[in-house]
Amino acid sequence: MENYTYNSLTLQLEGLKVTKVSVYPVFLFLLLSYIIIMLANVGIVVLVFIDKSLHQPMYLLFCNLPVNDIVGNSITMPRLLSDILQPPSERLISYSECVVQAFTTHMFGTTSHTVLMIMAFDRYVAICNPLRYAAIMTNKMVIKLTVSAWGVALVLVGILLGLTIRLNRCRTLISNPFCDNASLFKLSCENVVINNMYGLTFTVVLFTSSIGSMVLTYTKITVICLTNKNKSLNSKALKTCSTHLSVYLIMAFCGIVFITLHRFPQYSDYRKLAAILFHIIPGCLNPVIYGVQSKEIRKFLSRFFQTRKVLPSL
Repeated sequence: MENYTYNSLTLQLEGLKVTKVSVYPVFLFLLLSYIIIMLANVGIVVLVFIDKSLHQPMYLLFCNLPVNDIVGNSITMPRLLSDILQPPSERLISYSECVVQAFTTHMFGTTSHTVLMIMAFDRYVAICNPLRYAAIMTNKMVIKLTVSAWGVALVLVGILLGLTIRLNRCRTLISNPFCDNASLFKLSCENVVINNMYGLTFTVVLFTSSIGSMVLTYTKITVICLTNKNKSLNSKALKTCSTHLSVYLIMAFCGIVFITLHRFPQYSDYRKLAAILFHIIPGCLNPVIYGVQSKEIRKFLSRFFQTRKVLPSL
């Protein structure tokens, strides 16, 4: 018969199941990924704020993505790196820290959707209403869109975790590499129908809204490009939209795989890997994709490295 520990303040993380031989290679891979995420995303944020030519709505809205990647990975990755080097029996975490980690994890995923939605609106205005773009996408509008993206995520995730915190716990094992809402409410022996219903509604509404906004936006942009014979406009639209769409598809694919695997307990090891890759892949690729596609960012980096080459010779 299963042993129950009611409302324990200390939980155990199952973590990644790695062999003794693969512990250090996995640790080095995750550490390198974390360093790349931090350097690339912090670099993008600093670059946008110090270069006045990048003080445009598109880049200011994009800055929300690297900030989200920095916060989301800073909460999960250091703890994950520490746990890998610990034996499974010593991977302990306090309940309050677990709740904070779960909240941050879900904020990371939800904000990724909402930020990409407001970026889609920016692209729609820029391509479909170019003459009114400056009048619509003012600094005030950028602030409103940014606050909306984070505010909606905060409310949705706050309710999600609030429904879980109210439950009494009778188990202590988190079957995941880090805490999330599903792992937390699975610790309860109470009825979790409300949690499952809200979680399902939350997921459906979030994905329907983000996918719907992408389909609607890109359908209108495609119509404009097909009816407009301006090759320069169409080329610019293709570059900016392909960048935005690539980032969205990468994030959506990683998220769908992780959510789907949560419904199949027999694939728990694959779910854990998907959960980690959901943080790593977008965090590493987003700055690269935008950096390569953005002419302004490439120009700044070119000027920066040329200056660095000239200084030693002086």
